[in-house]
Amino acid sequence: MNRDFEVVASSGNVFSDLDLPNPEERLLKAKLALKISEIITNRNLTQVQAAEIIGIDQPKVSSLIRGRLNGFSTDRLIAYINKLGSDVEITVKPKPENQKFARTTVSC
Repeated sequence: MNRDFEVVASSGNVFSDLDLPNPEERLLKAKLALKISEIITNRNLTQVQAAEIIGIDQPKVSSLIRGRLNGFSTDRLIAYINKLGSDVEITVKPKPENQKFARTTVSC
């Protein structure tokens, strides 16, 4: 079986590459959810314990960890990180001249 594949360089945002709506917001939420999952794992918390700390029910923690982020705003995800005992720092700066559009990133 011989298949020809075209390799296309990623933009760095899979949601943009897939031409989904609001790709910057989707990537931001995905990175915040990943950080929440890492905090839960690093603190050896069960989903029930994490839910109690965050103030939501366990099925929502499960959804969040699995990347099902509908119904979770960026603000809520940031608040969850704070409730789990981590600071969130937001920095605003001019975009580089050689970059066509401004973007939003999460550094962990």
